[in-house]
Formats: sequence, C-alpha cells, structure tokens
Amino acid sequence: MAGTEASIAARLDRLPSSRAIWTIVLLISLGCVFEFYDLFFTAYVAPGMVREGLFTAASLGVFASLKIIRVAGFGTFVFATFAGLWFGVVVLGHTADRYGRRTVFTWSLVWYCACTSILAFQRSGQWLIIWRFVAGVGFGVQLVTVDTYIAEIVPSALRGRAYSLNQFISFCIVPVVALLAWLVVPLNPLGFAGWRWVVLLGSVGALAVWGFRTGIPESPRWLAAKNRGAEADAIVSALETKAAAEHGVVLPAPQPTAAEHRPPATLADIFAPEYRSRTFMLSVFNAAQVIGFYGFNSWIPTLLIARGINVTHGLQYAFIIAVAQPMGPLLGGFFADRIERKTQIIGALAGMAVLMTAFALATSAAALILTGIGFTLAANVMSFAYHGYQAELFPTRIRSRAVGFVYSWSRLAAAFSGLIIGSLLATGGVPAVAAFIGGAMIVAMAVIGIFGPSTRGLTLEQLNG
Repeated sequence: MAGTEASIAARLDRLPSSRAIWTIVLLISLGCVFEFYDLFFTAYVAPGMVREGLFTAASLGVFASLKIIRVAGFGTFVFATFAGLWFGVVVLGHTADRYGRRTVFTWSLVWYCACTSILAFQRSGQWLIIWRFVAGVGFGVQLVTVDTYIAEIVPSALRGRAYSLNQFISFCIVPVVALLAWLVVPLNPLGFAGWRWVVLLGSVGALAVWGFRTGIPESPRWLAAKNRGAEADAIVSALETKAAAEHGVVLPAPQPTAAEHRPPATLADIFAPEYRSRTFMLSVFNAAQVIGFYGFNSWIPTLLIARGINVTHGLQYAFIIAVAQPMGPLLGGFFADRIERKTQIIGALAGMAVLMTAFALATSAAALILTGIGFTLAANVMSFAYHGYQAELFPTRIRSRAVGFVYSWSRLAAAFSGLIIGSLLATGGVPAVAAFIGGAMIVAMAVIGIFGPSTRGLTLEQLNG
C-alpha cells in the first residue's frame, strides 16, 4: 500500500487551484466560525459575568478554596477555557488519527455546541467553570483536527493561502461577537442577562454548520494510510475531474514522490530522532506565543477598563479593535506562499512585542485603539502562519496526535497565564502585563528562529520522508 499512499500524495500536490479545493477549505472554515465564536466570546462576556457576581467566593463554591484563582477573579473562567482545551488536545487529540478527520471534525462541533448551550443557563460560578471546561474539551479537539485536515487535502503550493483563508473566515466572527457583546451585554433582554444571550446565540448558529458536513470529504492521505486506497482514489479522482474541467486542460502527470515511513503509530513516535527536535521546538514555541495571542484577546475589554475606560466604552473600543481580526489573515494571503513560513511567524511576533508595549504606554482612546488594531493584525498573521507550519512538520500517521501534543502546551500556558495576567493586572497594571507578554514573544522568536526548519515549497512527504 505504500505505492498507493505515494500516488495519492503526488496526485494531490499536482492539483491546480480550483473551486473544488477552495470549497472544501470554505466548508471546513465555516465549521471553525462558531468554534472561534465560542473561543473569543470569553473576553467580551467578562464584564457581564463580573457584574452578575459569578466570581465571588460564594458563587465559585469549591473553586473559592484555591486562593490564586479566587484572587484572579475572571481568570477562573479563562483558566477553565484553556484547561478544557488542553485536556481535549492531549487526551483526545489522537482520535482524528484513529477515526478520521471528517468524523472527529463533525462530532466535536456537536459536543461543544451542546455544552456551551448548557453553560448559558448556569447560575453559579462553580458550574459555569465546570461547563466551560467540558465545552473546551470539544473545541480543543476541533482546533487540532482542522489544522491536520487542511494540511493533508490542499496541494503544497496552496497550503499557505489555504490557512490564511481558513483563518480569515474564522476570524470574521470575532467582530460579530464583539458587536453583540457591546450591544447586548449591558442589557437584560426578556429578563435574561445579556452575556447569556451572546453565549446562547453562538451555540444555536453552530447547529446550522452540521448540515455542511456532507460537502467535506475524508482526507485522502488518511484513507490511504489506513489501507483504504479505493476510497482515497475516488476522492482524488473527483477533485482531478473538477479541476481539469474548470481549467479546460489535461492535468500534468504527478511527480514521483516517496511514501512516508509508516510503522504502527504511537505517541512515542513524536519523540523519534527525526521528529524529537521539532516536537520540543514547537512545544516551547506554543507555550510562549499563546501568552501574547490570548493574553491580549482574552482580556482586551478588561485591559481597556484598567486604563480608565468605562464598561460600555470598553466594549465599544473592543469591538472596533475586533473588526481588524480577519484582516491579518486576509493580508497574509498575498504573501502566505511567497515568504518562508518561519519568517512570517518571527516578523509577526516582533510586531506583537512592540505594539503591546505601545498599548501599555498609550494615553488616549485613539492611541489605545490604533495600537490594539496593530497588535491584532500582527497576532493573526502569526496565527495562520504557525497553524500551517506545525501541521507540516509531522507525517500523516501521527499528524493529529503530534499537533495535539505540541499545541497542548499553548492550552496549558494559556490557562495559567490567565491567572498570571489577572494577578499582574491587579498589582502592576497594564505595563506589567505588557512586560510579561513582550518577554514571551522574545522566547517564541528565538526558538523558531534557531530551531525551526524551512518548509516553503516542500511537500508533506519531502518534509516527513
């Protein structure tokens, strides 16, 4: 079956840009839209939750006994979010390698929609945190599966643009949740707290995405690796037929390529000599980069309020900044496949460090908004670039579990950095938070710059032969 795998990979990588390929990326991305809604409402519902007293000692119940969490307040919710994400990618990240990308993609969507709907009706901080953790498990699995899915089904020459499109579509929902929060969180429509409406609307909308799953095929590379060559051939043949008809040409012959080495897959494989350095490099990078990415995005209204902006204006300014969320990946589409992936990541991290410092020093609303927008653009260029980068660096048989493992360090770091940022904000204000984020960005730049391999123009099989 090695020949089948090599043939499938070669046929996929010689495909030209076509509506069929971009439709698959679009449908996968629509599944991500409400995942991002769920992930990003964390920041925007914070003022409403705090106002309702959900983070008092009495409301937190058993969690109030943990002093550091009690002091951090809203940090408990941030902690639960990323702790759930960590559990999902570590414990269940391998499921897409075992059961398939499409199956795990669709069922994880149902999981976190149901759990988030239940979360919207919780009346105590204790149960709010528990259900946030359980929901986080679901979209933790989804995040890993999407990265794996796109890497395997998109031709190598289009991978960068595919990730930029995926994140552009996904981030388009962030201004929507920010706008809803600005308009609804200060209110109590029909006697139901505004933040609860924001949470619930995302879950209801996500159910519609379930209907799109029929248009998404299984990963042909995964099928071939599972000795299901006939199914893989049928999917690739359909893509070839559509591409040839669209362009009105006969497709060129596939370029010979070697199959990936394929012994039985285990978690230990990510520490094999050929992948060990990549695993450690990406683990450290993920732990560092997330401090900047979610350290800002999960706290932006709270950071603005800490700068003296009232709740309503804080949500308004947060919405203006959120409008820039999809613009980073959109701009990235112009250079995603032209500039080395690691160079894109390092440049974006440097921009994040500089702009976070500027945000901490800004003294006017206009300066806060402008530096916030700049930080957001840089962060989202970094995001789409590294999501593609880490999926490229492991073979098909272990790609999901490997990405899950290295990605898990970002979830763990995000959980604890939420507590740290809450404490820093209380003791040192926004400048202390900026110093923490800036230091983490320097670590991320160093590890990618020194240890990260180049991937531009290389197929997955060349990177993982």
